[in-house]
Amino acid sequence: MFSVSVSANSLLTAALSLLLTRLSSSGPPAPDVPHIAAYFGTKTRYEDVNPHLLRDWTSVNASVLKPPADERCSPVHLTAVIRHGSRYPTGKNIRRIQRLSELVRREAAGGPAYWQQEIRSRWDMWFTEDMDGQLVMKGREDLRHLAGRLSRLFPDLLSDQNLRTRRIRLRTSSKHRCVSSVEAFQEGLWLGEGDDEVEFSHEVDDELMRFFERCRGYVEGVEKNRTALMEVEKFKHGEEMDGVRRRMAEKLGLPHHRLTPDLVEAAFFLCSYELSIKSLHSPWCFLFDENDAKVLEYQSDLKQYWKRSHGHVISSLSSCPLFHHVFRTLDKAGRPRRSTEAPPEPAAILLGHAETLLPLLSLLGLYKDQTPPTANNYHSQHGRSFRTSLIVPYAANLLFVLYDCQRGPRLQLLINESPVRFPGLEAEDAPLYRDVRATYRHLLDGCDFHRECEGRTAARGPNIEL
Repeated sequence: MFSVSVSANSLLTAALSLLLTRLSSSGPPAPDVPHIAAYFGTKTRYEDVNPHLLRDWTSVNASVLKPPADERCSPVHLTAVIRHGSRYPTGKNIRRIQRLSELVRREAAGGPAYWQQEIRSRWDMWFTEDMDGQLVMKGREDLRHLAGRLSRLFPDLLSDQNLRTRRIRLRTSSKHRCVSSVEAFQEGLWLGEGDDEVEFSHEVDDELMRFFERCRGYVEGVEKNRTALMEVEKFKHGEEMDGVRRRMAEKLGLPHHRLTPDLVEAAFFLCSYELSIKSLHSPWCFLFDENDAKVLEYQSDLKQYWKRSHGHVISSLSSCPLFHHVFRTLDKAGRPRRSTEAPPEPAAILLGHAETLLPLLSLLGLYKDQTPPTANNYHSQHGRSFRTSLIVPYAANLLFVLYDCQRGPRLQLLINESPVRFPGLEAEDAPLYRDVRATYRHLLDGCDFHRECEGRTAARGPNIEL
């Protein structure tokens, strides 16, 4: 358990950051946003999924809470599984960006006017390897803002008093960007109280939040299996990506063969990073039109689908520990109590990664299209529900809201602060909790982590079971 005191100066800095953002939201128009901002996959900003937040990050729509209108209901518990906020590139992507920068400066010097005006004169390589995936200031704001909105949506659950008395349970991955995010979330709940110092309290739990590292069947069957991501490799060298490479090479004045698919992706990521970190409309963004961005988003989605989601059953089954933890927490919060017993835990906040959320969402049966995405069906996949840009942007969140209602406990799902219905229970926004448990009975009674992860070492085919 970590317990950290934060000085008044740190709190004041955070408060000023929030105040300036709040003032800017009602002042000048939103900054210039690249036309391709909604296609960055897991590197998409949260506000490009919820554009109204570009104008006012404090905006809360209470109508997203949808218990039955004919029953008296009140929220009694919130479990939130949240991705960390905006971050620097990992070391691997920084090295790719460095190679791209060196290639362009060395070999594109005689390129067209586009290069001279848009990139060479406006851009310098500023990423360094020591940044390696750390949370940026914008990422801290992502989590502070999210905490502020959720506390207004659930004032009795995410109250200052509940945080102060440590009745809100906070767990996080050990990665620096997640620890910083869980601290920022707590700042978002504390700010405005006028205390001299804030005490952070959270528990690092990689067994829960980085379950994928512990699942041997997943590590050996998918992560280290060359054939598991075959569809991604085929698409990377296919017709659609080759068209993006040729158009980008022409704009930069580079020979087509010198621009590898990885370097094309690095340029696309550059556009996304400079937007999410500095709110800049990077000159690298002008290398891509909307059709190019859709191709690159699809390549990213193929990777996430076949590595972390429905592509292989073991990917979703690896999240069994988190699935069971969520439902144990809900069971405890929803069970009847004597008046002498302690009230239920009002909220559980779990901070992890896109790799934490995607397997859990898949295990719940969400975002599973009838036809899986492959290297050969790009043009028929434009209406797919599995778009990571919309599902797991920075600060993505999966909210389980438990209500106390007249007919018994009810459960509602929200994803990125918008209502989503449980597969198989589409008739209601907040079905009875017992019906949700019945729907997932096969997983609640089964889904044994050790059996699934130790007993299966080969990647399995497309998920047709869940």
